[in-house]
Formats: sequence, structure tokens, C-alpha cells
Amino acid sequence: MGIHAVRTLRTEKNLLDDLIGRLPPASIDRKHALRALEVMLLARLIDDKMEKMVRQNKGATFQLSVKGHEMIGALSALAMIPETDWAYPYYRDRSFALGLGCSVEEILAAFLARDIPHHSGGRMMPDHFSHKKLRIPCQSSVVGSQYLQAVGCAKGIALSGRQEVVYVSGGDGSTSQGDFHEALNFASLHGLPVVFVVQDNGWAISVPTAEQTAGLTIAKMARGYEGLIVFEIDGCDYVQTNDALRQAVFRARSGHGPSLVVAKVPRIGSHSNSDDPKKYKTEEQIASEKERDPIARFERLLIEQGVASVFEIEELRRRLFQLVEDAAMAADKLNGPSRQSAADKVFAPFEIINNPSECGESVVMMDALNHAIAEEMQRDPGVIVFGQDVAHGKGGVFGITRNLTQRFGRDRCFNTPLAESTIAGLSIGLCADGIHKPVAEIQFADYSWTAINQIFNELSSIYYRSNGEWNCPVVIRMPYGGYIQGGPYHSQSIEAYLCHCPGLKVAIPSNAADAKRLLKAAIRDPNPVIFLEHKALYRQRLFCARPEPGADELLAFGVANVVREGTDVTLVAWGMMVMMANDVAETLAKDGFSVEIIDLRTLVPLDFSTVLTSLKKTSKLLVLHEAPRNCGFGAEIAARAVEEGFRFLDAPVVRVAGKDCPVPYCKELEEEVLPQKKDLEAALRQLIQF
Repeated sequence: MGIHAVRTLRTEKNLLDDLIGRLPPASIDRKHALRALEVMLLARLIDDKMEKMVRQNKGATFQLSVKGHEMIGALSALAMIPETDWAYPYYRDRSFALGLGCSVEEILAAFLARDIPHHSGGRMMPDHFSHKKLRIPCQSSVVGSQYLQAVGCAKGIALSGRQEVVYVSGGDGSTSQGDFHEALNFASLHGLPVVFVVQDNGWAISVPTAEQTAGLTIAKMARGYEGLIVFEIDGCDYVQTNDALRQAVFRARSGHGPSLVVAKVPRIGSHSNSDDPKKYKTEEQIASEKERDPIARFERLLIEQGVASVFEIEELRRRLFQLVEDAAMAADKLNGPSRQSAADKVFAPFEIINNPSECGESVVMMDALNHAIAEEMQRDPGVIVFGQDVAHGKGGVFGITRNLTQRFGRDRCFNTPLAESTIAGLSIGLCADGIHKPVAEIQFADYSWTAINQIFNELSSIYYRSNGEWNCPVVIRMPYGGYIQGGPYHSQSIEAYLCHCPGLKVAIPSNAADAKRLLKAAIRDPNPVIFLEHKALYRQRLFCARPEPGADELLAFGVANVVREGTDVTLVAWGMMVMMANDVAETLAKDGFSVEIIDLRTLVPLDFSTVLTSLKKTSKLLVLHEAPRNCGFGAEIAARAVEEGFRFLDAPVVRVAGKDCPVPYCKELEEEVLPQKKDLEAALRQLIQF
């Protein structure tokens, strides 16, 4: 749904609210109530069983209690349509997972870290749910990160025009995270079908609400978002909770935007089995929370209303107790994952199908990148472009996405708020449906750090954490690098940080032809790719401009290019440094020195075999990069050279790199910090003559 359509819907907001207000209160339907009680009892009995298994040293070491949270989770699940709607439940939402259809045996097997089809197969902690068929994308331990992913999923639903709802839950502590507020903002701005549920037990582990939330109410803070309906309820009251959830889901499915349900619940158990509430709760507080037990309260209501008898409830409890016992026994007999599989499924398989064609006219890198994106958007209607300033007439601060909104519409190239975590989180959620392929832009690599939680802790490892059940075909483009006087916040080279994070592919082209072919390959790749573009190369013609490859020509990752053959020394570089290396090599050639230049093109995966082949010929290695020398990616190349090619080396490996300080704004200072041609030439001459 476009943002202009959302504004139209806001004019109908009062009509919708009136409609919701006229919905009759949900009466106590016997079938619904007994199913809710069944789910709640299952969650409680599983809790009890898990506690026993920890004490019995059954192989489980970590247990999360859901006691007190059973009703809000169960009723949330019963308000959704399994296998149609989407869910991002947090770790204390076991009753939701059960209510949606997760198997008791699988939940207990995940608790024991067994090798099972869903819930990560032993790669994640217990109650970090993942289930492809039930549309529960892989959840994590990172507090609050699920909100933006849920909003991204909802954006995909809106773009496709499907009548689906996204549920996302968290504890009250998670509302202190910026991602929570960024998610409310984006969902409200775009009128997305999200039901946010905050299970407010008053404690973020040991931190009480008074030290966590200004004004002591999450609902009050959230009411400032126009287009968001807020329900503040007692999450232990069946009628009140069921009514609120029914209205929230109705509103979302009707296409009229998001709701937030803040449910007050007790945390009857500890935060986890390693936590002792007596260290921070008084005896009166502990007793008060037990008195609010939603199960005991619900059972009394059902008996008082004649919905169920004491005998029926006891019989249900007995049957479910045996079900849990049997499931625990079956789960305990399952095998754990093999040791040999520990490093498997970091990347989803991907094979390039290349169709080379005759090249066109020479283009600069910025045009090659623009054409690559446009061609992929034309080829695949699921490709979506978004970021800061990327839409409409501007097309990004460097103009890379210019004209894409005009060509493909506001839904396929749109602006986001100035919030990098929003950009990364949306990307993760958007691709969950297997339809959309986000191509997101972060304006400068220097500003990616507020998105690093979503990139490092979430995006990079979803395929691994879900044991191959979920993957993220996301491309995040970032201009990087110095040499055009940008100062400390527009000139960083961050590739070493990115390469240290398993699960991310990292591409850094040095010329227009490679840039186009690599970007097209990245968009088709089922794995997350960080695409770094040196901003000083965007319009460079002498070295970087190349004949433009055809629309179906791709370049496989992990294939380095020998830019210049030589015999005296091997020089390894990437990005802008390849151009510098070529200039210096031409100067040295006049004096009879022969430099072989290797452009890595992608750092992850790394083509080290080409480097090793060159070393066998030259016996000397210099690595050039503009990032600070300390722990730069050059150190990895040097280490690999020593480990795998030591017998070929006739001299120490040399690094020419930036100084270990930020890149300053003043041109003279910038030149002093970043590698210059004179620095490279001196180092090469010395190494060749070693």
C-alpha cells in the first residue's frame, strides 16, 4: 500500500473506529474457551516439565519460564489464521506457538537441542521459534529486533495486496529499544497490517517499570503515532483480552492499519532458570503475582459461567499432563545434530547462470549500477528499492537510483525514514514471503552502525540459525571510502568489520563492468550481500569506465581478476586501490619493474587461489587497502599467504594501508592519513629489491 493511499485511509479512520466500537463483545464460546485453556495448560505443563528436566540434568541447561503469560499468547494465536498469517513471537510466547500449531514434541526437542526439522535443529536456544509452514520466521535472542522485521513482512503483504496479518510480540523491556519505536512509526506511516502485542509483566529481568518506562505506561507513549490504535488491557482477563485481539486483527485484515495491544500480565516464574527473583522482588510482590495467575482465574470464570465443570477441567489437565510426558520421552530419544554439521548452512547454495553478450557503449560506475538495478527490477517484479532519499527526483545522494520511482512506481522505489535500523530490519521482513527481494541503500557506510544489530545479529545468520529453513535474499548498498574530503562520517572503509561476520557476502567492485555484473548477481543471490561502492569511483572515467555488459551477464562471487600480469611482485587490492595500484605499476614499468595486480572484487567469498597462483610466480606480496592498517582485511590476506604460501615467499608480506586514525576532513590531513601513490611506489620498490 502506497503512502498516499494510507493518507486516504486515515480520512476513514473515524468510520473504522466506529465500526470496531460496534463489534459485539466476544461471548464465551465453549469451543474457543476450552481450546484457549488447553493451550494455556500445555504451556504451563511444559514449563513444569522443563524445570524437572533441568534438575535431572537431561541435557538442557537453559529454560525460560512463561508462567503468567499463557493467556495473552494463547488468545493471540487463536485470533490468527495458521499458515496464512505471519508471526514473530518472542521467547516468552510459547503459548502462542502452541496455539498456532507448533508440536509439543518439537518444542521439547528444541529445548533439548535435538536435530529436528523446525526451531533451528539445535542451533538456537529454547523457545526461539522458527517454522516455515506456520509462517514463523526464525526468531532470535536479540531484544526488540523482531518488531522491524514484522513491519517489513507487513510491507510485503501490503505491496502484494494480500489479506494477511502479521503478529509480533515482545516484553515490556523490549519497548525501550529504538527498533520498537521505529517499527511503530513505519507501520503507522504506511498503514500496515501489524498487530503489536507487548506482554507487560512489569520487569525487564530485574529492572522494574519505574526504571524502564517514562510515565510508567507504554500505551501512553505509543498513542502519539497517528494511525495506530492502542489497547491497554488486563492480559489475565479472558473477555477483555479476546475482545482487544479480535478488534486489532479485524482492523489489520481490513487494511486499516496497525494496532498495539499492551497486556498487563504477571511473571510468576523467574526470568530464566539462572535467575533468582528473590534478589530483587519482595515476598509481597511474588505473592501478588501468583494471585494474578491467568490459568486459575480463567478456570474459575469457566466454572462460574457454566462453560466447563471442575471434572472437565481436571480431566483435560490429566490428559495434557500425559501428552507432555509422552512428548518429553519421545523428544529425549531423538538424536542431536552431528558434530560434522556445525559449520554447515552458513550460505544457501547459489549457482551463477551467465549469458555473456556483446558489450555496449562505455559507461561510468554510477550509470552501470543504475542500469543493473533497473534491469533486475524489470526482470523480477519482486525487486524492491528503498532507503534514504532514493526515491522520486533525487535518486539517492549520488543519483544511483534516479528515475526508478518514475519507471517502476512509488511502491517499488520508496523513501524510508532517516533510520538505518529500519532499513535493515525492513529488508529482513520483506523477503520472508519468498516474493520480494530488497535492494536497500544506506546513504554512507559510516552510518551503517545503527543498523549493525539487524545486519550482524539477524540478517547474517538467519539461514544458519534456522538450519536452512529460512534465507534472506537482501542486498544492502553502501557508498564508502575517502579521497573526496568527506571527513570522519563520510569516509570510512568498513570492509574488515563486515568480513568478520559469518553469513554476509561482501562485494567491492573497482570498475563499471564489474559493478554491474556483480550487483546483478547479488540481487539474484539467495544470501545477504553487502555491496560497497567507492564514491570516488562513481564518475571516474579514465580507469573505471568500461563497455557496458548486457542485461543477462553476471559475475560470480569469489572470482578475482588479474588486472595486470607481472613477474616481480604480487599486489592485491580492491575498490579504488586497484586504480591506484594500476597507476603506480605503470610508473614502475618505465623502470623495468613488473607488478602483477589482483583485484579481489569480492572479499566474501574470497578467491585466494588466484593470489596463491600469483605468489608461486612472483614470490613477493604487497596488500593495499585504505582502511586503517590495524586488523584491516590486508591482515587476513597476509596471514593466509604465510599459512598457505610460505614456501613460495622470498620476502616478508608488506601492507600499505591507512593510518590507525579516523579520516579527517581537511584535504591535507586526509592525504596524510590515506595511502597515496608515493607511499605505494616506495613500498613496491623496496619490496622488489629485497
